Amino acid sequence: MGGVRLLAGAAALALVTAWSGVATPALADTIESALVRAYQNNPQLNAQRASVRATDENVPQALSGYRPKVAITASGGYQYTDSTQSVPGGPPSALHGAQAPVAVGATVSQTLFDGFQTSNKTRAAEGQVSAAREGLRVLEQTVLLAAATIYMDYLRDSAIVEVQRSNVRVLEETLKQTRDRFSVGEVTRTDVAQSEAQLAAGRTQLLTAESTLTTTRSNFRRIIGNEPAQLAPGSPVDRFLPGTLAGATDLALTQNPNVTASMYGIDVSHLQVKVAEGALFPTVTLQANVQQGNQQQLTVPKQFFASAIAQVSVPIYQGGAEYSLIRQSKETLAQQRLSLEQVRDQTRASVAQAWGQLLAGKSQVASAQAQVKASEIALNGIREEAKAGQRTTFDVLTAQQTLVNARVALVTAQHDRVVASYAVLNAVGRLSPHVLKLKTTVYDPSVHYHQVRDSWAGVRTPDGQ
Repeated sequence: MGGVRLLAGAAALALVTAWSGVATPALADTIESALVRAYQNNPQLNAQRASVRATDENVPQALSGYRPKVAITASGGYQYTDSTQSVPGGPPSALHGAQAPVAVGATVSQTLFDGFQTSNKTRAAEGQVSAAREGLRVLEQTVLLAAATIYMDYLRDSAIVEVQRSNVRVLEETLKQTRDRFSVGEVTRTDVAQSEAQLAAGRTQLLTAESTLTTTRSNFRRIIGNEPAQLAPGSPVDRFLPGTLAGATDLALTQNPNVTASMYGIDVSHLQVKVAEGALFPTVTLQANVQQGNQQQLTVPKQFFASAIAQVSVPIYQGGAEYSLIRQSKETLAQQRLSLEQVRDQTRASVAQAWGQLLAGKSQVASAQAQVKASEIALNGIREEAKAGQRTTFDVLTAQQTLVNARVALVTAQHDRVVASYAVLNAVGRLSPHVLKLKTTVYDPSVHYHQVRDSWAGVRTPDGQ
């Protein structure tokens, strides 16, 4: 693996520095540490973790259907009464006066049966939590892949800048030598013009490479959270991959978070059908009420009331909305099942595409290395032949540009080789800190879930907000 690691990143830089005569700087940052920073500090990822914590609250909300509801009432005020009552066979009696009625009461209600709606809502909420966790895994993989890609992008672009910078220095020296030879009549003005044109093109390529590197540096800061400096070479993660495409595909169909999230979506939709069907079942509730009142009436200075009532409600017809909701839920379930097949097809295609890019990347690195070696030999030979008058300045410039293109191709192939291995791991569904053995605390969404699941009261979140 150590040899592969050198090939993956440092070979390009070593190739450049050996050609240009520049000392290799001390390497400090690694791709693993960059992935750790992205995993810990990426704002999009942290926002998704907060979204999962919000989804956790669906479970205690569903569980509230099992719990009693308690309400306390109190009333007070002023009341004046003036009435005359007729009594058969006797004179009418007058009743008038003022009082300050005061009442305090409490009501407790408990649902005993609701057509299994509470139990199904709870299971559906738990399924939503599981799907949200898989969505978090999707984003974790996306962020880690983006971090690995931008890390290798910076290595590639900085190496290309060095290639182009060294090319400009070589072309400047070539132009100087051509002008000296022109002054003594060994070459023509055409040779000088060709050298000048090639130098101008080389400077343009250098400016373009520097502009690309500036953009890459900005994206590095956005994704990973710090400015790049002294990056160590990155290595492929082939050791974490299955040995065959078939094995990778089978693993993806069980571990890719897009697939598992879609499977949880089917479970949730199935339970939503059960919840909708629960509206057709009877509902049984128990309500207890107690009330203490003073001066509620002129003739009743004190009154105490207590009751316990069980109620059964059987729905007969409620306009047909509940039937429509059941049919709608069944169609949603069918849609989720079809979506799962679509996600599986997309996963198979993603794995095959990433696997093909990985195989191509391996071949491209070997071809690019051979191209660089052959181009170096050709350039050295053409230079010697040019000194003997057997080659023109244009031949030397062409061979020089061919070597530059070969070195850029090698740098790009080494970049693509590493990124493709991370892309396969992402498509399989195993691009995670645990699999990569990153030195970081892995975020566990189940911690917050268990903190709030059985919470009966309280407005503060577990972290004190």
